[in-house]
Amino acid sequence: MRNFSGKNLHAGTGGPKGGGMDSRRTDQVAEMNPKYLADEASYAVPVGYKQTEVGVIPGDWEVKKLRAISPSQSVGLVINPSSYYSTRGNIPMLVGSHVNENKINWESANRITSESNAKLPASRLNSGDLVTVRVGDPGVTAVVPPELDQSNCASMMIIRKGDKFDSHWLCFLMNSSIGKSRVEGVQYGTAQKQFNIIDAVDFLFPFPPKPEQTAIANALSDVDALISELEKLIAKKQAIKTATMQQLLTGRTRLPQFALREDGTPTNSSGTNLHAGTGGPKGEGQDGLRKGTKPSELGEIPEDWVVVPFGNTLSIRHGKNQKAVENPNGTIPIFATGGQIGWADQYLWNKPSVLIGRKGTIDKPRYADQPFWTVDTLFYCEIKDCADPKFILYKFCMIDWMQYNEASGVPSLNASTIERVLASLPVKEEQTAIATILSDMDAEIQALEQRLGKTRQIKQGMMQELLTGRIRLVQPLKEVMHE
Repeated sequence: MRNFSGKNLHAGTGGPKGGGMDSRRTDQVAEMNPKYLADEASYAVPVGYKQTEVGVIPGDWEVKKLRAISPSQSVGLVINPSSYYSTRGNIPMLVGSHVNENKINWESANRITSESNAKLPASRLNSGDLVTVRVGDPGVTAVVPPELDQSNCASMMIIRKGDKFDSHWLCFLMNSSIGKSRVEGVQYGTAQKQFNIIDAVDFLFPFPPKPEQTAIANALSDVDALISELEKLIAKKQAIKTATMQQLLTGRTRLPQFALREDGTPTNSSGTNLHAGTGGPKGEGQDGLRKGTKPSELGEIPEDWVVVPFGNTLSIRHGKNQKAVENPNGTIPIFATGGQIGWADQYLWNKPSVLIGRKGTIDKPRYADQPFWTVDTLFYCEIKDCADPKFILYKFCMIDWMQYNEASGVPSLNASTIERVLASLPVKEEQTAIATILSDMDAEIQALEQRLGKTRQIKQGMMQELLTGRIRLVQPLKEVMHE
């Protein structure tokens, strides 16, 4: 055998005459074979699958460009749509900010008239079309719902519906890591990312048969529905908690064990004897039995509550530079206004406390019940025995701290300002009872948020498996199964 120069490849390398390197080379090849075969086996294409430009996909799937999937791709109105806006109009003009993944929030969209809509047929939408954001958050896609049939849009890419594909399947595909990677590969711009439709029409995608597309879309839509219900439930629970805080932290609603006078007579918020006219004690004067309210600097409060400055219940302390105590192997969290930023091997305070920003984020108080360290931009509270720390947290959460901002640039709070703020307070036992109820509500909301997070993770995993064909929801074609 000779190489391209004509030299004998065996010469001087242990060719057939005299042995030389040939025996060693043969041994090396023999030694490498098992490892090579093992590596090759690990990358082997499974039976029923095939290697393509987009990776390994089922044998009965195809690879198609976006232009071959949809009958038409175009851009919505390319000029500023504001010239078409009209207070007399009732047809939404959609823009990119109205589009989220798999959902269009169109209620706030500006309207155009039917006459204007008739002049803009190229950007008019049909139910089942897809709209994809081109500028700002490129790639985010949603299906046009029936209620937006014949609405209009500006700047976005319009992917027209077709008989050969399921619109919701393609929407999930565009919003998946597959679709996002295609968009990221062609987007440009620094201040605002964007892409051109001429690039998007050549996106290559794995393309299953339409029945499987629909099965995938239905499975993912079911998970989306669960996510939506969890989001609604969390919003409802948060609204209930906010209303409960308004009632309990102001004393408008009293807990049963604190709503009774020593004689055991309950009253409602107006001070009316709840037993009166319902078989209660006869001959007792209502005014003398009720546990009423009294005027204060903060308005009407329960008669057994007091108004005091926060400084009567706590002392505001400054955080310190963390450099001397930072330790990646430490067990003490270091907090800044934006949250935890590291670990320390010493604590600054080791009792339950409320943390609030000195500079930057000054309106997001948080609770700490374990030893901690705070940096210079974050205050912490030394809370006195007369107050419940969790109750103080909830009181802090009810205050608009931005009204106490003392800087024209970066928001700032002063320790003495916080200590001078007035608060209405019950006895500590009632504080603890109120804080316990609100803490239980917080725990319930947190559990729902954790469930929501896990459900979103499950959806991401499902998208990755279903949209690539790693998991099949329909039976593969027989000829593929027996290849």
